[in-house]
Amino acid sequence: MWFCSPHQGLARHTRFPIGSLVLLGIWIAFSLAALLPVSAHAAQRSSTSAPLGNPQELETFLDGVMSKQLTDEHIPGATVSIVKDGHVLLDKGYGYADIQQGKKVQADSTLFRLGSVSKLFTWTAMMQLVEEGKVDLHTDVNTYLKTFHIPATYPQPITIENLLTHTAGFEDGTIGQLVQEASELEPLGTWLPRHIPARIFPPGVVTAYSDYGAALAGYIIEQVGGMPFDQYIEQHLFHPLEMHQSTFLQPLPATLSGQMSQGYTHSGGVYHAGPFENIETIPAGALSSTATDMANFMIAQLQLGRFGNIRILQKNTAQEMQQQHFANDSRLPGMAYGLYEQQINQQRLIGHSGDTTLFYSLLMLLPKSHVGLFIAFNSPGGSAASQNLLQAFMDHYYPAPRVPSTAPLAGFSERVSQIEGTYWSTRRNETTYQKVGYDLFSPVTVSASSGDGHLIITGVGSHDIDLQEIQPWVFQQTNGFSDTVIFRSSGTQITMLIGNRPYQAYQKRAWDETPAFHFGLLLLCLLLFLGTGLSALVHLIGAIRRKFNGQPKGSRFRSDLPRWLGWSMSMFNVIVLIGFFLLFSSDDPYAVQFAMSPALVAVMVLASISTLLTLGVVFWSFLVWRMPSWNRWRCLSSILLALAGVAFSVDLSFWHLLWLP
Repeated sequence: MWFCSPHQGLARHTRFPIGSLVLLGIWIAFSLAALLPVSAHAAQRSSTSAPLGNPQELETFLDGVMSKQLTDEHIPGATVSIVKDGHVLLDKGYGYADIQQGKKVQADSTLFRLGSVSKLFTWTAMMQLVEEGKVDLHTDVNTYLKTFHIPATYPQPITIENLLTHTAGFEDGTIGQLVQEASELEPLGTWLPRHIPARIFPPGVVTAYSDYGAALAGYIIEQVGGMPFDQYIEQHLFHPLEMHQSTFLQPLPATLSGQMSQGYTHSGGVYHAGPFENIETIPAGALSSTATDMANFMIAQLQLGRFGNIRILQKNTAQEMQQQHFANDSRLPGMAYGLYEQQINQQRLIGHSGDTTLFYSLLMLLPKSHVGLFIAFNSPGGSAASQNLLQAFMDHYYPAPRVPSTAPLAGFSERVSQIEGTYWSTRRNETTYQKVGYDLFSPVTVSASSGDGHLIITGVGSHDIDLQEIQPWVFQQTNGFSDTVIFRSSGTQITMLIGNRPYQAYQKRAWDETPAFHFGLLLLCLLLFLGTGLSALVHLIGAIRRKFNGQPKGSRFRSDLPRWLGWSMSMFNVIVLIGFFLLFSSDDPYAVQFAMSPALVAVMVLASISTLLTLGVVFWSFLVWRMPSWNRWRCLSSILLALAGVAFSVDLSFWHLLWLP
């Protein structure tokens, strides 16, 4: 979940989510592989408030917060702009845009990749077309698609409003969204029909964040607007907003390429520069811009479409864009048109975050106070840093009292017994091998804290979430951040709704869908496969000894065939597990995350061959009972191996890891 995932990297993670590779290490090496713990700094609430309006005081405050965040999260550089009442209070660069060249970040000239913050321009452009009467929010998107159509999986069509509120019901996926060379980029009209995602929810039922939906909206803008997407944005937004250092073009124009910040990862105490990222879903995440340019966009949004003497939206249209249009629960923040709501320190915010594999950005508006904050970092550590900064900003200028600690409510234990477990996000993949990254390697768990009446959520964002129940099924975060979490029970389904993540929901998994079940099952299979391999080795050594001693060869081919089939299947399965482990733990984003690499195809083909061998093992496991040379123990072990082979193949099929051309 990468550039277009609010508060998530790809996943990546943090690219492709691999948080549970520890257990894969158990399969392969019978020992725990240590993953570095995520550094989490919980912003502390200020005991006193300060008025926002003094640029010097604001700069002093930000300098303190930013210096700590850049150090703690290993970030070379950042850029910030803050606006209030139609004016820029502060825009400033921090740290380095290029470490090797000693180039400092400049707020008005250093470009950062903004990931999903790009979507705000796509949605604003769409609202311009709505305002002009060229697009109807409640019309089937297929009405505007001239070269292909979205399949009618459900009776209800997907509307433009569904795209704007992330309620289209698309599954998520990253294949093809990033390419290695700009020459590999395809026009939206070519790429979109070849990557139509499955529809896994009826439209308008639940939020499931979708990069594809935003890219589709950008293509509709092209079709209706009569020009390429980047040209439309340039003419209708960048030019009137005087955003002269902003572009969706890839590669960057010559006039801007020298101003682009380098993107970095950090490992082993060293910063590693990454390449310029060529993003295929341009309307969803390809914007490059400066903090000063983004200040102009925030001013226009806060002034309801007006920037100086120019309007990018009429007042009524801007108001409609910024008001809530969908919420998973009426008690929580929801989705405006393209902007998502947050409730921090009893203040309503709207905005968006974004990340690429190398950058992280956040834009948040306080419409009531006419205040906007934009921040961008040139390292994935910006995910945690941006949330720490936002909470520190709100605590400093808009403080709210802490939630007082209280005794557990009556019935807490009974409710917790239903709530505890493993959850998966509605932003997930169900039909391709990328299901592994979303569901197996990225578990979200909810557990009771020992004896203090609190719940702990792990696997959501950079920090664990500590919760205290304030009403039955309603919890408030207590560890430094301001958030509300609601659990809903509907029959056997428990749904978790996190207030400041209104773009997705979390559904409790059945026991046989949990990573613990699948890891346990595969570990058991692996033990049997390795045991069979050890038996094969012993048999081979014995055969060699007999040959050198001049002893008879032993049993006939027919009685040896089941054994050789079992050995071959076991060998293939161990190789397959090692192969998948190496691929899904690879730092190469094109191994499994953004492309189906030849190595991945090869391992999947091996897995399919092993499945065919499994059928042979199953067949012979019934026949060996009639062979005099097979005693009861060998017959039983043959059945166990056959069951392990079947379980292994079924599990690979469940995760779509078999090659089916």
